[in-house]
Amino acid sequence: MMAAALRGSLVTLAKGLSAARLQPLCARSLSLAGQNVAESPPARADSTFKVTMVPGDGVGPELMTAVKDVFKAADVPVEFDEFHLSEVQNMASEEKLEEVLSSMKNNRVAIKGKIHTPMEYKGELASYEMRLRRKLDLFANVVHVNSLPGYSTRHNNLDLVIIREQTEGEYSSLEHESVSGVVECLKIITREKSRRIAKFAFDYATKKGRSKVTAVHKANIMKLADGLFLQSCAELAELYPKIKYETIIIDNCCMQLVQNPYQFDVLVMPNLYGNIIDNLAAGLVGGAGVVPGESYSAEYAVFETGARHPFAQAVGRNIANPTAMLLSASNMLRHLNLEYHSNMVSEAVRKVIKQGKVRTRDLGGYSTTSDFVRAIVANLGHRTV
Repeated sequence: MMAAALRGSLVTLAKGLSAARLQPLCARSLSLAGQNVAESPPARADSTFKVTMVPGDGVGPELMTAVKDVFKAADVPVEFDEFHLSEVQNMASEEKLEEVLSSMKNNRVAIKGKIHTPMEYKGELASYEMRLRRKLDLFANVVHVNSLPGYSTRHNNLDLVIIREQTEGEYSSLEHESVSGVVECLKIITREKSRRIAKFAFDYATKKGRSKVTAVHKANIMKLADGLFLQSCAELAELYPKIKYETIIIDNCCMQLVQNPYQFDVLVMPNLYGNIIDNLAAGLVGGAGVVPGESYSAEYAVFETGARHPFAQAVGRNIANPTAMLLSASNMLRHLNLEYHSNMVSEAVRKVIKQGKVRTRDLGGYSTTSDFVRAIVANLGHRTV
């Protein structure tokens, strides 16, 4: 079974709290990237990899169409199980959520767009997006912020990684009105999950050959909650003497990222800070349309854009930038050990951007989404028959 074959390629993460029980992180997704595209295509696989696809809201369906078009042109051996889950389009229910979860658990790999969360309270505090993360225990969100050659920004040649714990913190959905006009919102920080994300960050740095991990916090104000997170990171840092460990307060981190982002390598942080920093850092290299992201549990991997925006105002206008989703799809192929196809897709995307002839509006151009996808297909390397 293909699902069984995938088990060996997914992230294996520590389950215990004590240092003696912390095992090395093993993940194909964390293998060193940057390999050259093969000169000739590999033999055609006898079977295909099944991947769950959740297009989400806004321009998500258009971005997934771009992925499917590029995969078809590149003859990628992936078959999608597609599910439409949306809170704003009346396409969300417990039954639909269970169908998506069942598919994700069977396939163990998914690609998804942003499932938009309405601000109105309708009796349920936890959004479907949050419930998916919790049900699959997708505790580690990884966003690699990397400058794109050929597209200049204020800071060029950026290369930093943001690792966010995304199953607790301020996103715990624990709110109540204690008395009329007074609402309490609980932030949950646990030692177990803080140590788990800290270990993930240090293992990532080790696997990727990176030299520094910076813990982002607000322990000067939230002395117990962020203090526990900081203490957990410090304890794990002692197990990795070759990795430099630093700490920084979240507000200063935002300023330093704008002024001098080159000082950072790998940043690890609780949930809300990660959401903010993901978006800030994406803006440094071109915006939400160009930065890929991925989320991991001990068994599952979900690939998505790094800055999660539905871009609802662009729906149906054929102007969305598919770069972030295509790079996420490329990372997914690498996770599946489809190195040849992964490199083919990512190299084509980067080549189109570097040439500068076809660019969507967010990058200062006038090309449509379709124009961009056609240019990528034209720049694909050798395509299998």
